[in-house]
Amino acid sequence: MLRTKLKAKLKAGELSLGTWITLGNAAIAEIFSRAGYDWVVVDLEHSTISIDQAGELIRTIELAGASPLVRLTSNDKNLIKRVMDAGAHGVVVPNVNTSQEASKAVAATRYAPLGHRGVGLARAQHYGPGFSEYLDWQRDGPIVIVQIEDQAALDHLEAIFTTQGVDGFIIGPYDLSCSMGFPGEFKRRDFLAAMKHILSTGQRLGCPPGLHIVEPKPVLLSQAINDGYRFIAYSVDIRMLDVAARAGFLVNEQNRKA
Repeated sequence: MLRTKLKAKLKAGELSLGTWITLGNAAIAEIFSRAGYDWVVVDLEHSTISIDQAGELIRTIELAGASPLVRLTSNDKNLIKRVMDAGAHGVVVPNVNTSQEASKAVAATRYAPLGHRGVGLARAQHYGPGFSEYLDWQRDGPIVIVQIEDQAALDHLEAIFTTQGVDGFIIGPYDLSCSMGFPGEFKRRDFLAAMKHILSTGQRLGCPPGLHIVEPKPVLLSQAINDGYRFIAYSVDIRMLDVAARAGFLVNEQNRKA
């Protein structure tokens, strides 16, 4: 089943490549999914995507062969319940700084007694007939990826990464640098030391380390793979569109000036 493939990859420590969408367009979701990515994240935190649009994007991503994940607006059990019922295979939880926050997110993806998610019938349960199958899956199936993006999390990494039900983490470099007092200064020695510390802690504890490569540059992807990241988001729809559009215009400008 598609719903179990990503979990198996993460548990095996295999490289998993996905991408990110912020535009509520089902065609973009389908194109990305058919491009071969393992997973596609529907971003609710930094977009205008509605819960209704998210449901359609989740459906499109899954039907096109990739695992739909949702980056939440916050660690909100009610939002987690809604996107999981819509068929999301899991969630990306922003700004997790403690093991208690990680446990809260995990519990919101699972029914009692394993968690506190309310039981309903929706697309995830095939509107009723698939409930028994879904009940079995939700015991260990939902993917929970925590985002490390605040200096406050650095003192709690071991506890966060060993929280039962956490399947991996992804670093938020922009927010992390802001919390450290130097927004976007990614070459500072103390920032690089923090990144290395997060990565090495995840590797040591067997928690798949993740990174979001915002700019669509294959050389950055190769570097992240060589560095040891295993849950990698390659770019985002708006940057892919912008870079491709500007590349064509640049050729036009060069020919015009020749």
